[in-house]
Formats: sequence, structure tokens, C-alpha cells
Amino acid sequence: MTNQYNTAVLGGGPGGYVAAIRSAKLGYKTVLIEKSDIGGTCLNRGCIPTKALLHSAEVYQTVREAKEYGVSAENVKFDYKKIAAKKDSVVKSLRGGVQYLLKNAGVTVINGEGVLADRNTIVVDGKDEIQSDNIVVATGSRPAKVPIPGIDGENVLNSDDVLKLVKAPESIVIIGGGVIGIEFATLFNELDKEVTVVEMLPQILTGVDDEISSLMRKELAKKGIKIHTSAKVTEIKSSDGVTCCYQADGKDFEIKAEVCVVAIGRKPNTEKIGLEKVGIKTTRGFIDIDDSMKTNIDNIYAIGDVSGKVQLAHVASTQGLIAAANIAGQDKKLKYDTIPSCIYTSPEIACVGMDEQGAREKGRNIKVGRFPVSANGKSMIMGEKSGLAKLITDADTGEILGAQIMAPRATDIIAEICVAMKAEATIEELEDTIHPHPTVSEMIMEAAHDVEKLCVHAP
Repeated sequence: MTNQYNTAVLGGGPGGYVAAIRSAKLGYKTVLIEKSDIGGTCLNRGCIPTKALLHSAEVYQTVREAKEYGVSAENVKFDYKKIAAKKDSVVKSLRGGVQYLLKNAGVTVINGEGVLADRNTIVVDGKDEIQSDNIVVATGSRPAKVPIPGIDGENVLNSDDVLKLVKAPESIVIIGGGVIGIEFATLFNELDKEVTVVEMLPQILTGVDDEISSLMRKELAKKGIKIHTSAKVTEIKSSDGVTCCYQADGKDFEIKAEVCVVAIGRKPNTEKIGLEKVGIKTTRGFIDIDDSMKTNIDNIYAIGDVSGKVQLAHVASTQGLIAAANIAGQDKKLKYDTIPSCIYTSPEIACVGMDEQGAREKGRNIKVGRFPVSANGKSMIMGEKSGLAKLITDADTGEILGAQIMAPRATDIIAEICVAMKAEATIEELEDTIHPHPTVSEMIMEAAHDVEKLCVHAP
């Protein structure tokens, strides 16, 4: 039967398409079912388009500041429509690349909406039945909709809507000071727009090391971004732009802007895909899985945002590889303690493992090493002065427990720490590793030296 497969993947995002390609490369007849665009949220409405916009904004700022480096650049302007077109071009190119990889691997791709009918059957668009020995659910997530009066009003946007803009608004109020909200704040601030962030919690970037979060807040404020924390939004009024009403310290406030961007979390796409019919267990809408990516139904796996583990594209991809391996009879599991997280602000933030307060709360006897961006030669060349590299280590064994970096290109540098932690390297081995000069990565070596207070290049 042509509709009989070894592996069927429901959802073609960074988890789904990776699982499909790896399964096919392992010799399994594989089908991928996707109702929209291959690449999912990350490629089409998340990681890639957002970073493409941020890079254009970075280029604009670099050219504006060119005279500081002896380079003449007069009347610097940007055309947001062309910036958006560049973003779309990058997305289209990468999407085409993924489609080629799927075809090259021999994966059958079906464009349609799949629903689980039983443990071995997916019905596509209500008519076509796909039979498979194993099923991988990778249906992703979407922007969460919070119950704020006026949230459906005109000029109130979610993250998907922002990425569709072809004209940059002159003023923006962003509800939510998490990763998505702060990245959008960075984008529009670097394009010289008026930006205000309203966050319900006491600090922005909750979950990030307190020291790093505080440093970033100061940096954003220095660049002109207004930030209101411990502020609860009560209503959004859509008239002559938008008015965001919020309460803080027992008082009522209002902020007027051209648009309001709601950036408060994401919700799993687990409704109406047949989970209840098959008997797959969920918690708060997320599919329950074990460390092998298996659900409570032993031939059905779930990966990516629907699993409720860590909502990051690289986690989804790794989960996809593990699911494919286990379908092939291997015994692979995923440990989540060395997963990096990245924030594409200016400067960037990247973290892995424990932060300082988390380690102390767990009762660990720790030593902390720090090295400031202001003392790094390459950063100074680049005109960067704010931030630091921070290493958390076990005081007794030298084990590297975690790292937090706020620095230019931090999102590239963090991989070094991930490898070190995965290989169970000690802080001594890290500090004895010769780093090239001048580079931003030297900050890691210097912070390692600072663990024992032996750093040469900082007081």
C-alpha cells in the first residue's frame, strides 16, 4: 500500500522535519504531514525572520556610527519595506533548502491537516488515511492570547503580526518583557522608534541570571527604551492608535502608541489533532513524554513545543533526532541540563546550565568567575563596552555548572561552554585552554581565571 509507512511525522517545523529526514536516513519509509509552510514557526514566523530583521537594524546602527571609525556615511536611512523583503528572501531560501533536504532524503511530504484516528492512523484533510508503524507529533505552538480587554482591537499585534509588517510604526508599546518582547524592543529601538515595555513581573527576562537581567535593563534604558515592571495591564484601547492602560504601585497609568505588541508566551497546538481519541496524556495542553520522547502510547512520540519541555528550536531538533533514533531501535535519551538559550539583544545574551542564584538556592558550594566586556580588546574595537562573561563552578570539584554571557556574539560563544559541560570538563581545563587573541571568546578564559581570582586583565 502506498500509504503505509514506518514513520509518520505530524508537523514540519524544526523538530518534525529533522525527525523525518533522520528517520529516512536510517532506512525507514517516512512521511511528513504539514498543513502550512515547511519549517514551522522557527523558520517562517520566529527565529529566522526575527533575527533577519534584527541584523538589518544592526547594520543600520553600524552605518550610523561609521564616523566613529573614520568612515564617512552621510544621510543614513532605512527602508523598512526593503528590510521586510530581505527577511522574506532569507526565509524563502531556507525553506527551499529544507524542502530539498526532505526530497533528497526520500521523505514523502503531504500538504494537509492531519488528525490522529488511532495509534497507527493519521487522517489528512478528513479523507486520506495514512498508516504508520510509528507516529511523531510535532505540531508546534502559537502566540498565547491573554484575557485583556481590548486585546482584539485594531493595531494590537502578536508576534506573528509584527513579522508581517512592511512599515515600521513610529511608536510601540510592548506587553511582556520576556525574550520575544525584549527582542522586538531592541529591533524597533535600533530603528529609532519610540519603545515602551510593560512587564507584570518585577524584572524583565525572568529566568535569566539576575545580574545579567539588571545589566540589560540598564543598557536598554540608556538607549531610550522605557521599561515599566510590576505593572499589570488592565485594558487596551484602540482609538487614534492604541492606549495601554496599566496599574503599578496602586496607581493607574496610560501609554499611547501607534501599535501595541502582545508578547506573552506561547500555547501548544494540541487541540483537534486526535489526542483524546487515541488516549494520549497531556498536562495543561502539553503532551506528556519521557526522556526518550515517547508518550504513554509506546509507538507515538512527541517533540518540540507540544512536549512542554523547552520551547526552543534547537531543543525540538534534538528531540527529533532522538525520536528517530529510538524508532530505529536505539536507546537514546535527552538530558536538558546543557541546553543553551540565546537572546538576540544588543549586546546578545546567552546562557547554559545553572545561574548563580539557582545554584545557591540548590545549596551548591560554588565559585563564580567574571570578566567584563569593557576589558576585552575585541569588544572595544567593535565599540562594545557593556556586559560580562560569568562562569558558575562547583567549589569542591571544579565542575562547570553554568555560564551566562552578555557580550557581542554571545550566542556563538556559548557553544564552547556547552561542549565543556557535555564533556564534563573542569574549570581548570577551561582556563588552561589557549584562546585566540584578540577575540570576544577570550572572555571565557579570563572568567575561568577569575574563578580563583587569578585573572590578569581585570582588577
